[in-house]
Amino acid sequence: MLEKYLKQNHVTIKFILLLLPLLYSCSSESEKQYWQKGNLHTHSFWSDGDDFPEMIIQWYKDHDYQFIALSDHNTIADSDYWYKLTEKDMENKVLEQYLARFGDWVESKKESEETYVKLKTFDEYKSKLEEENAFKIIRSEEVTSSFNRKPIHINVTNIDKKIDPVKGTSVVDVMQKTLDLVKEQREKLGIPMFAHINHPNFGYGISTEDLKKLNGERFFEVYNGHPAVNNGGNDIYNSTEIMWDLVNIHYYKQGKHLLYGIATDDSHNYHDFSPSHSNTGRGWVMVNTKNLEAGALIEAMEKGNFYASSGVYLKKLHSTNKAIYIEVESEEQTSYEIEFLGYQKDKDALQLLKKVNGTTAEYTFGKADVFVRAKITATNSLEKEPLLAGSMQAWTQPILTE
Repeated sequence: MLEKYLKQNHVTIKFILLLLPLLYSCSSESEKQYWQKGNLHTHSFWSDGDDFPEMIIQWYKDHDYQFIALSDHNTIADSDYWYKLTEKDMENKVLEQYLARFGDWVESKKESEETYVKLKTFDEYKSKLEEENAFKIIRSEEVTSSFNRKPIHINVTNIDKKIDPVKGTSVVDVMQKTLDLVKEQREKLGIPMFAHINHPNFGYGISTEDLKKLNGERFFEVYNGHPAVNNGGNDIYNSTEIMWDLVNIHYYKQGKHLLYGIATDDSHNYHDFSPSHSNTGRGWVMVNTKNLEAGALIEAMEKGNFYASSGVYLKKLHSTNKAIYIEVESEEQTSYEIEFLGYQKDKDALQLLKKVNGTTAEYTFGKADVFVRAKITATNSLEKEPLLAGSMQAWTQPILTE
């Protein structure tokens, strides 16, 4: 029967055999993943970091990152600024190291026994250190506001024009006004950009209820590597992870887009590495896109094609509205726990749907599941370096099953 059908339709076995490799190639290509590692929250001498922008960027290049955003407080590094070295800077030998690495690029001067160094602007350090198709530098700003002494920090990735901190009648009002300014700039200039809420538990300035009331927010920091931001919450305040789930349950019921979780290191300190300092390498995002341009990175993140990490890498992460499959990039002397957590209809919190001890796991969505995410936790029997202080985890984005 099959042979007759093939002859009637002018199809030969030889043709099918020739076609099979092409079909397999297309299938394999569609499953390929291009993980780009990046940090979206970083500080330099332009605000309260303790090193020059180029030295910081070079650290990320040297440690296998593909993109970085220096997000200094209330600045986009576009002005003429001579930074005065402090006594601590002298102890850290920042100028000597800067000169050793960048030579004649460095501009410094002495005035009344004080040493000043001219900070390079975003356009200058971008032209110096960015590499096409290899390393991307994205303009960013941490719009730093407050209400009644409650800190409200919002990063804007791929910003073009500086946004000044706003005043408002409440924490929610300040956040919403800032988000609206980001949306206005994006639409006016036609440039892809997004805001994300930073460390909501820093000073316990932003509550779960505050986040629930926002309109148009797509991202927040589920993990921040700064030692003072209280990711785990306390007896009164939710952890950022519980906050994430409760907000998403509310957003789902309100018909809003689900909130995605970002990990950052929020680095400020580049000389003293210890758990008490906010060092590099503690949190990042892995974005699945072949194109390293800012627009492509943002597009992928807005589709949820990324995961957040504080030390765990995934070899594979495949998901549909039917199932999710995870394979961990394993390390020696390390054990892994993969948890699938989901919101089910008529429940008040996420449920643990499945737990696997190992490096691969798959979960098929059930009829009651509304959205599902995964959390991977690593335990290493060897002592870790300070740059990976704290738990090693990864978080996938919530997937709607409908």
